[in-house]
Amino acid sequence: MDLLSRVLSLIPVSGRLDVRCHFGAPWAISQGHAAAREIPYHVLLSGDAVLDQGDGVSEKLVAGDIIVFPAGRPHRIHDGSGEVARPPVERRNISLTIAENEGLGARADILCGRFLLGAVPDRLLRDHLPARLVVRSTRHAGIEPASSIADSRLSRLIGLMREESVEEGPGSETLVNHLSAALFALTLRFASEGPQAPHGLLALAGRPRLQAAVTAMFESPDKQWTLEQFAGLCNMSRATFVRQFQEAIGRSATDVLTEVRMTIAGRMLVQSALPVADIGEKVGYQSDAAFQRMFKRLVGATPSRYRASRGKLLSD
Repeated sequence: MDLLSRVLSLIPVSGRLDVRCHFGAPWAISQGHAAAREIPYHVLLSGDAVLDQGDGVSEKLVAGDIIVFPAGRPHRIHDGSGEVARPPVERRNISLTIAENEGLGARADILCGRFLLGAVPDRLLRDHLPARLVVRSTRHAGIEPASSIADSRLSRLIGLMREESVEEGPGSETLVNHLSAALFALTLRFASEGPQAPHGLLALAGRPRLQAAVTAMFESPDKQWTLEQFAGLCNMSRATFVRQFQEAIGRSATDVLTEVRMTIAGRMLVQSALPVADIGEKVGYQSDAAFQRMFKRLVGATPSRYRASRGKLLSD
C-alpha cells in the first residue's frame, strides 16, 4: 500500500460541499479560522481570482484551480479589482446553498466546501501538509500539469461535482459530498506527483527509496526500530537515510514513527475495547506509563479520556 493510502486508511476523510458561488466582479469570499477537524477547500470552476492569506503575498487563480487549506487559516479569495465587493444573496436549493451577487463585471463560478477529518489523531496528516495547497488541474502560466492522466481525472471529477451541484437530481447532496472526499485524495496525489511536490508528507510520498522504512512504520509499529534498521531497509547508510528523510519531511524518522504509532493507537482506542496497556504494547510501548505520557503529549489527552470522548480532542 502506498503512503497516501496508508494515511487515509488510518485517518478517514469525508467531504461536504457548502456553497456554490455565482459572482460578478467586484466580489470576495472571506473565511476565518476553520473549525477543529475541518480543512476548507475551494474549486474555481470558471473565471479568474486572486488568493490572499494575510501574508502580503497574492496568488492568481484560474479556472480549474483547487485551493486547500490544511492548517485551516483565514483567507480571502476575490476578483482582484480592489473595489468594494458586492454583497452576496444566498438561497437554498435541494442540495446546497447558492450565493449570488449583483456585480456586473467578470463572472466567476466557485465551489466552497470542507474536508472533514475522522475522529482519530490527525497530526500525521495535517502537520505534514503545507498550510496552503494550490493544485492546478489545467495548464496555468505556462506550467504543464504533473500528469495528463491525473489532470484528466481531476478535471472529470470537478466536472461531475459541477453537474451534480446544478442538476439537483435524487441523491445529489450525498453524491456531491462523496465526490468531495474523492477530491481530497486525488488532489493530494496530483500534488505529490508534481515536479515541485510540497515539503512534508507529499514530498515523502515522492521518495521511493524511503518507502521501505515508511512501510515498516505502518506495518510493524510494535517493533523497537532504530535508525540503523530503517537505513538498512532502504539500502542506505545511517547518515544518508537521516539526511534524506529530514530533507523530505522536515522531521526525523523517529518523530514520524511516533506519530504513526499514536495515530494507530487513537484509532484502536475508538474502535476496540482493548485495555489501554495492550494498545500501547501493540504500538511499541512495553511501559504503559511511557505510552500514556507520549499519547498525552502528542494528542492532548490521556488515552482513557480520549477513548471516553470517542476520539474527539478535548480542545474540539
